[in-house]
Amino acid sequence: MTANTLTGLIPTIYQAKEVILRELTGFIPAVTMDGSGEEAALNQTISWPVSVVGDPDDVAAAATGPDPAGVTQGADTMTISKSRSVTFHWTGEEQKSLNGMYNQILLNQFAKAMRKLVNEIETDLGALYIYASRAYGTAGTAPFGTNYAEAAQIRKILADNGAPISDLQLVINTSAGANMRTLAAFNAASDAGSSDPLRRGVLLDVHDFAIRESAKVASHTKGTGSGFLVDLTAGYAAGLTSFHADTGLGIIKAGDILTNTKTGRDTNKYVVKTGATGGTGVDVDLVLADPGLQIAWVNNDPLSVGANYAANLAFSRSAIHLMTRVPAMPEGGDAAEDVIVVTDPQTGLSFQVALYRQRRRVAFEVGIAWGVKAVESEAIAILLG
Repeated sequence: MTANTLTGLIPTIYQAKEVILRELTGFIPAVTMDGSGEEAALNQTISWPVSVVGDPDDVAAAATGPDPAGVTQGADTMTISKSRSVTFHWTGEEQKSLNGMYNQILLNQFAKAMRKLVNEIETDLGALYIYASRAYGTAGTAPFGTNYAEAAQIRKILADNGAPISDLQLVINTSAGANMRTLAAFNAASDAGSSDPLRRGVLLDVHDFAIRESAKVASHTKGTGSGFLVDLTAGYAAGLTSFHADTGLGIIKAGDILTNTKTGRDTNKYVVKTGATGGTGVDVDLVLADPGLQIAWVNNDPLSVGANYAANLAFSRSAIHLMTRVPAMPEGGDAAEDVIVVTDPQTGLSFQVALYRQRRRVAFEVGIAWGVKAVESEAIAILLG
C-alpha cells in the first residue's frame, strides 16, 4: 500500500464493492434513487424539483399564440435520517502473522462492511410498507403457490388507484421466490434464454412487474385490536382516509390490514397508516393511506384486523425514493490519513472509505448516509405472504 494513502488498496476496495453490490438486494435497484458522492450531514434536508403544468383547456383559434397562465413549480424534500459506518483495524503483528493472506482477508472485511450497510438500507426500504394503499392475498401464505394470479390482482389495485404502470416493481421474499421458481411457467421462460434469474435477485417479468427478490422484506406482527365498529351516524364516503371507530379493545398498529366485515359491503383490504389504542366506550381516530376508502362505510359496520404477514411490496418505481450521500467530514478534515469515495456505476451507491493511522495499528472506516421516503401511497400495495 502506498504510504499514507488508500491508493494501493483501491483494487481491493473495488473488488469488495463488486462482490457485495451483486448480491440479493431487491429494493435498492427497484426504487427511484438519488445517489451521490457529495457529503451530507445527519438530518440534513435535501429537496428536488417537481414539475407542474396547467390544466387542460379547449382548443380555440386565435390571432396570436397561446397565453398560458403562470404556474409555480413544486418541490419535495427528503431527510438524510441515517449516517452509518463500519470500522475495523489491524496491528502490525496481526498483518505479519498472515503469511501473505492480508489483502484477501482485507477484501472480505470491506465486503462485509458494505454488506452490513446495504442490508440496513434494504431494511429501511422494506419498512415503508406501512404507507401502502391496500393489500391482496392471504396473510401467512407465500404467494405464487400455484400460478401468477396474485401478480395480476395486485396490479389491478395499482391500476385502479391511478398509479403509473410503465415501470412497475414487485419485491418478494425468499419464500415467494422459491414458489415462483417451482412454477412450470417460470422454468419455461428461464429455458428460453433469460439470464435475469441468475443476477441480483431479479426474477422474470410477470404482468408488467419487474419481480425482484429480497432477504429484507418486512414481517408485520399485527396489533391486538378487536371488536371495533365504524363510528359515525352519517357513515363515511368513498375516498375518505380518516375515520372514527369505537367499542373496540387493544391496539390497531400502523401496517395492520383492516377490513370491513359487513357482508356484501367492502372486500378491500386496507393498510392502516396511523393506528390507535381502543377501550370500551372510547372513540379512536384511524388513518388509511391514499386513495382511502373504495366503498362507502356505514355506521356500526364491524371492522377486523388481519393476521401477521410478510409485506411483499408492489409499487411504481416513482412511488419510493432513496437518497444516499457520504457522511460529512468537518471543514479541514479529521484525523484520517486518506479518504476516498467508491461509487458503484450500476446501483449509484457511494461509500466513503477512510484510513486512520494509529499507534502500531491502522484502522479503516466504511460509511454511507441515506434517507428513504414513500412519496405516493396510491402507487404502493402489499402482496401478503
